[in-house]
Amino acid sequence: MARLLSLLIFLCTWWIASLAIGPQMLPPPPAVIGAIIEEARSGALLFHLSATLARVALAFTLAMTLGTAIGYFMGRVRTADRLGDPWLILLLNLPALVVIILAYIWAGLTEVAAIAAIAINKLPNAVVTVREGTRALDHRLDEMATVFAMPRGRTFRHVVIPQLAPYIAAAARSGLSLVWKIVLVAELLGRPNGVGFEIGTAFQLFDITHILAYALAFAAVVMMIETFLVQPFERRASRWRQRAA
Repeated sequence: MARLLSLLIFLCTWWIASLAIGPQMLPPPPAVIGAIIEEARSGALLFHLSATLARVALAFTLAMTLGTAIGYFMGRVRTADRLGDPWLILLLNLPALVVIILAYIWAGLTEVAAIAAIAINKLPNAVVTVREGTRALDHRLDEMATVFAMPRGRTFRHVVIPQLAPYIAAAARSGLSLVWKIVLVAELLGRPNGVGFEIGTAFQLFDITHILAYALAFAAVVMMIETFLVQPFERRASRWRQRAA
């Protein structure tokens, strides 16, 4: 109910703002909704959304896999942490636009370059979060596993992973919000399809209605993924801590 009320307030505010500054600068909701329906009927909306979501899925999976492994290793091995920390600081402060442009220059305007650039921008976020989670592991549980002679694989699965799960969930949530933004920039600069490409084309034509149509459709998909996938996963990952408390 609260979300529906919030949506109604958003639409009313949008409509009032459109009336105040004019439909040329801010098209009213019916015009944008009509554009979304038209793009959906033509199949263009589904095509470009699918292309964007595929890039997000590949880049996010790559970054989370590498970031979790590197973060765990840096959290466990002090030498690796000292050697890798300057690289983390560099990547955390390097603008995403620079990474994308360099990737396109070095690897060409290819799909591999786009996905790699998106993943590199998300990687340090995952590494830092998982590293902090690894540092916070309860060493008494490690000692217990050693006393009971638990195999390493079983210890990792039943002792380490449950403790790291909330940190992995946090890295996934914050990283996914970052990937959503970066993928549009990558598409705008160097891909022939995707939501970012369509927004870039509409910008060149000064077509605000088209820009808002794709932006809102993309935002709706992001909200659904956040509501039905990310938030339930985060709650499940933190459930064991609530039970322990």
